Formats: sequence, C-alpha cells, structure tokens
Amino acid sequence: MSQSMLDAVRGECSARTWSRGVELARRGAVVLLRHDPKEALLRVQVVGRAVSPSVRLFPGDDDWSCDCRGADDPCEHVAAAVIAWRRGLDERPDEAASAPSSTAARVPARVGYRLTRERERKGSVGLGLQRVIVDAAGERPLQQALVRPSTSDGRAAIHCEIAASRADLTVELALGGPRRLSGGRLPPTTLREVLAALREGEDLTLDGQPVQIGEPRPALRALVTEEGGGWLLRIEPNPEAGEAFDNGALLDGTVLHPSSEPSLTAAELERLRKGRHLGPTEGTWLASELLPRLQAELPVQVLSPRLPRAASLPPHLQVQLTREGDTLLALSTIVYGQPPAARVINGRLVATSGANQVPLRDLEEELRLTRWLERMTPLRTGRSERFPTAAALALLPALRSARKVELVDAGEAVARWLTPTAPLLPCVRISAEGFHCDFTVTGTAPPAAAGAPGGGATVLAAAGERRVAARAVLTAWEQGQQWFALDGGGLAPLPHDWLERYGAQVAELLAARDERTEKVPPAARLELARLAAALDLVVPIELAELRARLEGTQALPALTLPADLRAELRPYQQEGVRWLTLLRDAGIGALLADDMGLGKTLQALCALRGRTLVVAPTSVLRGWAAEVARFRPRLSVSLYHGPGRRLDPSADVTLTSYALLRLDVEGLAAEQWDCLVLDEAQTVRNAESQVAQAAFRLRATWRLALTGTPVENRLEDLWSQLQLLNPGLLGGRSDFTERYARPIGEGNTAAAEGLRQRTRPFILRRRKAEVARDLPARSERVLYVQLSAEERRSYDAVLAATRQEVLQQLGQGGNVLGALAALLRLRQAACHRGLLPGLLPDGATPPSSSKLELLTETLRQALAEGHKALVFSQWTSLLDLTEPLLRAAGIDFLRLDGATRDRQAVIDGFQRAGGPPVLLISLKAGGVGVTLTAADHVFLLDPWWNPAVEDQAADRAHRIGQTRPVLIHRLVTEDTVEERVLALQQQKRGLAAAALDEGAVATALTRDELLALLD
Repeated sequence: MSQSMLDAVRGECSARTWSRGVELARRGAVVLLRHDPKEALLRVQVVGRAVSPSVRLFPGDDDWSCDCRGADDPCEHVAAAVIAWRRGLDERPDEAASAPSSTAARVPARVGYRLTRERERKGSVGLGLQRVIVDAAGERPLQQALVRPSTSDGRAAIHCEIAASRADLTVELALGGPRRLSGGRLPPTTLREVLAALREGEDLTLDGQPVQIGEPRPALRALVTEEGGGWLLRIEPNPEAGEAFDNGALLDGTVLHPSSEPSLTAAELERLRKGRHLGPTEGTWLASELLPRLQAELPVQVLSPRLPRAASLPPHLQVQLTREGDTLLALSTIVYGQPPAARVINGRLVATSGANQVPLRDLEEELRLTRWLERMTPLRTGRSERFPTAAALALLPALRSARKVELVDAGEAVARWLTPTAPLLPCVRISAEGFHCDFTVTGTAPPAAAGAPGGGATVLAAAGERRVAARAVLTAWEQGQQWFALDGGGLAPLPHDWLERYGAQVAELLAARDERTEKVPPAARLELARLAAALDLVVPIELAELRARLEGTQALPALTLPADLRAELRPYQQEGVRWLTLLRDAGIGALLADDMGLGKTLQALCALRGRTLVVAPTSVLRGWAAEVARFRPRLSVSLYHGPGRRLDPSADVTLTSYALLRLDVEGLAAEQWDCLVLDEAQTVRNAESQVAQAAFRLRATWRLALTGTPVENRLEDLWSQLQLLNPGLLGGRSDFTERYARPIGEGNTAAAEGLRQRTRPFILRRRKAEVARDLPARSERVLYVQLSAEERRSYDAVLAATRQEVLQQLGQGGNVLGALAALLRLRQAACHRGLLPGLLPDGATPPSSSKLELLTETLRQALAEGHKALVFSQWTSLLDLTEPLLRAAGIDFLRLDGATRDRQAVIDGFQRAGGPPVLLISLKAGGVGVTLTAADHVFLLDPWWNPAVEDQAADRAHRIGQTRPVLIHRLVTEDTVEERVLALQQQKRGLAAAALDEGAVATALTRDELLALLD
C-alpha cells in the first residue's frame, strides 16, 4: 500500500479518531481477509461488539469504506486497517493473505466455512457445512456460538477471540444457533440463506478447494416439443447448469451458485415435470404469455417450427362502431400490431387468423390503456356499449382525437348516420275536428354550432326535402335527445325551443287523435283551439266559440229547458243546465261536482236527451225514480233491479245500481245509450276495481258524472272519473301520477295549477256558500271526551300492541293504507271498549263509555231546545251500544243501516213533524242519497280518515229545503289517535282543494306522519 493512502486517511481523520485507530492496530484487532492490487478487505475486532466492522481499502483511488455505520468518515476502523495493513505489507508483502508479521501474535481469529459433499443412500448429493476458527495457529472447529445468551447483567456474551462479521452472525442465525454447531447436511432453505450471507468473500472451501459464491442460477429448463397436432411443455433439469446439489446449489468450476426455483406452485411444477399437453388453439397463449413468464426465470428451448414466434408489438385500443337503429354500438378491444396480430378477449390473447407471430403481452400497458379509456370515455374494454344519438355525437370527437384509439366503422354506416343536417322544422295544420303535424328537413347543413361534431359539417344532400312523423320527433325529445336520426343517414337538430313551448300539447293531441282520420275526440278540441291560438294559426270558428264558452270569455248558450220540466230552477241551477247542455251538444263528458244538496239530480234531469242509463247506489234508486216522476213526468222510467230484472228498450230512463252494473256488465255494455249518468261517481274512483272496469265498458254518446266529492283519498280518484267521461284527457294513469299526483302531493303549486287549468272546462263545482245564500248557516264544533281511568288503561294496552303491528308492517314494505287498516282497533278503543273482541269476558255486559255518555247528555240538551238530530257512526256495532243508553235516557229514536228493509219508511218517519227526534245512521247506508232536513244537529261519533265522507253525512241535513242553521258535532277523545285524525283530515281536504280550487296545495301522507298518529 502506498504512503499516499495512509496520508489520505490520516489527513481526513480527526486527532481523536486517528488515536483510536492507532490503539486498535497496536492491540492486534485487525485481520486481513483478502486483497488484490485494486481492493483489500479487512476486519477490525471491537471489544464489546458482536459484529466486527469490515473495511474495504482501494489503494489505486486512495478511497475506503466501512460498514460500521458510524458518523465519522473515515472512522477509527478505517484508520486501524490502514495502519495495520501498511505495517504488515511493508514488512512481509509475500504473506498478504495472512495477518502482518509484526502483529501475528495479536491478530484476532476469524470464522472459516468448510463445505463438503454429503451422499445419501439413494444416491443424491447435498452440501454439508462445518464452521471453523482460523487464526495464526491454524484452524479448529467452532464449538460454541459467536454470541451466547445474555448474562446476569443483561449484556450478551461475545466470543472474544473472533472478529465476527455481519455475515458470520447472519449464518449463525440461519443455522439456528448452537443447535447446528456440529455441522452436517443443510436443508435447502438454510443453504440458500448461508450462501447469500457469504457472498462478500468469506473464507469458504468445498472439499478443501476455495470457492466463491455466484448469482442464483436456475437448475431447471423448459422444453417445448410437438405432440399430437399441438405441443408438449415439460420442465426438466438443466444440463448446462453445472453440478447440482439436491439441497439447492449448483457448482460451476470454482463458483457455487444458489439454485433458483420458478415462481410456480408445487402442483404446477409437478404437472410440468410430467409434461403438459397444449392443443392447437393454445399456441398463442403458450408463445405470448406462458413461455415469456417461464423465460424470465428458466432457460426455455423450443423444438417446434410450428409454434408462433413471440414478437414485441405495442398494444393499442381499437373501437369498432356499428349502428343499430338510432343507437351506436361501440366495442372497445385491446389489440397488438397494425394490422392487429392478436386481440385481448375475456382476458386472453387471441391471435388473428393467419398470424405467423404473436405479441408478447404487456400487461402494464394494457392496464394503462384500460384506465385511460375509463377516465376519458364511458367505454369499457371488452364490452359493447350502447349510446343514443346525442351521446354518440359527444363520444366520437373524443375517440377521433385520441392517438391511442383506432376507430373501425362497420361499412361506413356510422359516418353516414352521424352527419349533421339542417334543423327539423314543424308543420302543423288544424281543422275544426282534427289536425295534422309532421316535421321537414332540407339537405342544407347548418353552420357549426356548439356541440356539433367536427366543426364544419358536410352537406348530406344537395337538394330535396324529407318529412318526419311527429310522433318519432316527440319521442326523441321526450327522451332528452338533441339530434334526430334521419332515414337514409344524417342527424337533424331537434327544434327544442318550439318543442319546449308546444311539444306537450302536440303530444297529448297526438295521443288522443285517430290515426286514420286525424280527428280528435270532442274533449280534445278545446286543447286544439288553444294550440292553434298559441301557434298564431287561423282558428276554425267552431273551435274558437267552444273555447270561449268553456273558458268563460263568452256567454254560455241560451237556456233551453225541457217542455215537461216541473220545477223552478235557482239561478246557479240554470247556469249549470246551460253548461251541461253545451258539453252535451259538443259530445264532451261533464263532471258536475256541486256541494251536496245543491240539486245535482235536478240539473242532470234537465240535460237528459234520448235513451238514458243512470247508475247510482242501491239506496237512492227509488229516490231517482221519484225525482224523475216529480220533475220530468213525461219520461218513462224502468228500474233495472231485483231478481226478475230485464232491460226495457222503450224506457226513456233506465235506473240500475253499481252492484248490478258489475254483475250484468255484458248486457248493459251491449246497449248503445244516448246518455250515461253516474250518480255518486266517487264509487268508480278506483280505476282497477271491477265496478270501474265495468263502467269503462259502457257505450254512450254523452257521459255525465255527479258527485260532491270528486277527490276523496288520492288525486287518482279524479283521473279515474275523467278517464271514464273523456278517455285520454289526462293521459295514462302512470303519466298522470308522474305529471300531477306526485308533484302536487309534494306541494308543487305549478303542477296543481296545471291540473286545474287542464280540468276546469270539464268540471263544474259550486259551494253552498257561493250559490245558495238562502241556505241556513252551517257550523261545526268539536266535543272533547275524557277517558275514565279504566278506559285509559284499556286504550294504552291496545296502543302498545297496535304500534308494534304498524311498525312491523311498515318495516316489511307494507303500504300506508295497510298500516291505516291496522289502526282500526285503536280507533275503536277510543270510542267504546265493547267494540274490541276478546277484551270482555264472554257474556259480560258491555260497559258504557265516556263518549256515549257525553253524546246522551248533549242530545238531552238539544232535544230539550226542540232540535232533531242525526247520529252517524261507521260501525253498526257502536250504534248497537248506543241504543240502550238512549232508551235508558227516555230518548225516542229510529235507525237506518244496511239491514233496514224499508228505508223510505224510516226516512219519512223521521222527517214527519211528530216523528222521533233522533235517527241513528251508519255512514255506509245513510251517508249519500238521502234528504233529512228535519234534523238541524248532526253528531259524528267517530272521526273518519276521509273528511269527504263526513261532509257527505253532514250534508244529509244541510241541503236545499233546510230552514234552520245546522250544527255539526264531532266527538273526539282527548289524547288518542282521534286527535291525530283531525290533522289528517286537513291534509285530505287540501288534496281535493289542490285539484279543484285556487290557492291550495295538498301534502302527501308520509310514513313519519303515519307513525305520528301513534304518539
């Protein structure tokens, strides 16, 4: 070693570091492991350290390194190594492989490793290992661990004679400590760890000959041969790997290599050792994926000229475009080569037909392409995606501008299709009975606009005009499309401004129009007149006059009453007859929705013309017969009722019930009627019911519905009645729900106003307060009932059970109406314990109730003042419990319910001046169709969900003919579900008001509101 090396180290050392190095060199702590002219490796033993730092000196460059990881550079270990080697080489340069002679007695020992061939009985050869201590005296077996367990003071005991390296300790750890000090054959895993640790050039011999550790080398190779039209892949020992030891090493001359194993499972390796046969269709996968994967770890030899040769071809995206109707199909695939030599299908690389080479798969680039496609487009590799026209136009520019994408147009059909043209222009012609609408487009292309692909669009056709059906254009607009695909190619922009203003009207008229004649139903002519005016077209005189009269800008036709009419009409009734006559003559169905008691029956009788069918509740059929005889005596009446019923074709008016309509619909629907009258038309409010379906089948020139409650529970009630009167007026049921019912239920005032505007010409609704000012006042009051302690206990018990039942129903997806039905027992408990089955022992006398006691007391007061009263309940069983109390109080009464045989006798008896002062009535039997003006007090025993039903009951007394103010008493039990029912009634009233009145919006009954009934 040159003096310059020593000077360089000394010049860089601090005085303290150099002094420590001198001390280590004098103590003989330095051992020279090996050296050559370019590099020397030394080890410095440090007292108290398990690992002796290794120092490398590079004399030619005056450079050094130490693995002590200390903060000083050079450190005291480098200084000691330079000093010791400089002295030793100057004195005895021929003994460089040993410690310097001047320090021979003091040089520390090192560990040597002696490998030996170990043969087993089966003939296999493995490597065994013996560690030795090497010092100036020679070598001897290492009989103890380099680092022994901790002593009593907590410090590890270190072998003080040996300058142990990190490699020495790593080997000891791999050997398992003292358990393997005696040597012997090593397991494969242990041998690999030992060889990896000794790669730094430790003292290592094999059967006495020095060896070095080389890089890992595969002991196996893969061999491909032809077999049975396919190929045979086999893994076998590699004959060029050198001498193989079965515990994981290969000897090539004096270099010992750890044997590397392929990253295959044990099952895969065993299968390939036996040989794997691959069919003719698997050549691409074998050449492009399996062999390259094996080749990264093993030598691969292919002895088959038929196997495709793998080539490095970059992958890219290919998108195949196909038109299907008005949609674009885009199939994106990862392909290799141009033209494609192979494509990725379902995760496998499939060569194209006739390809003589296959690409090496680049999975990382495939992943990058896949992520780019997902980030920049709505496409997914390997999947065919469908796009409507507007989406296709937006997609193509992105694909065309991407250098990573190759577009393939199937027969250029997509290019012809996705060529913009001039905009569509509407063409509308309107007559007195119908209209024609279509759209035209010329071949002149519009200037480039925002959103139009390609900037300057090409001209599809030089001249000519094409017509497009209005339905097709409206369908595209309703689907939210921006462009319309023309037959023969080209995309025309939709006229969105025009469609936004008139599209809904045109769509409704087209839905109602007869395709052959282009005529619209009479009820649609009003909308036809509105459309003509909106488009600034000439409005036929007939349409203009009809619109003016229905919208109130022109007076209704002069009043023409039947010659046989025997009645004096009030002014509002005259107006009603004029309105009915106008709609009758126009063939438009009418809904007369005046309040109860305003004479809807009389107005209807004035408008009848021709053979008429009247459908009404059974309870009012005879009342209808009496009204016809009273007001139109010349009309012959046939009552289609009873077991011997038959139709009388000569009768002017045929009366039947809803029940018989349902049963005898075939015969009734076979007749052609001039007029159809549905009294209490709320009966057909459920369009899915059998009675409503039967009513839809009836054939009539003119249809008239009479009801005081056109909306009871839902807005669909109104749709069902108007659908029967004027089919298609409000569109389909689902369309009505989306357009009106749901938004109005959510409080949308615009939707409510839209519905009122749409239906107002076909509904006539007057309130008593507006038109019958001579009718006495009607007032209401709530009588609050306090439960007794015993009643409260019973109610609370039922409340707990009912709450659980309702929660369970709602949790299982039950609807609101089903949950309301579950509240029945709770409402009964608020009225009378005797209504609850099983609550009282068999044979026990039903107890009285606080509610009935309050009723009796209030009735005494009213009767004492000379009043007469109606007492309503929805439960006949509650009326049964009321009767004994009235008898005990000496109150005379009559009763009207479904079991009453002679209803008229009961009604007449109550109406007589000296008749009983109280009439008990069930809501179902007496809520409609009867006049009970002798009463001026009405008691509602149990609040009902639907306020319209209660109003109908109250209007039995508050109607034409009443001369005294009417007082309505609602008996409500405090702190029970009945109080919540009152709030629910307000919501129901709001629902009807939103559809028929100004300034009111209904709110839907939500799940939370329903649960609030149980609080």
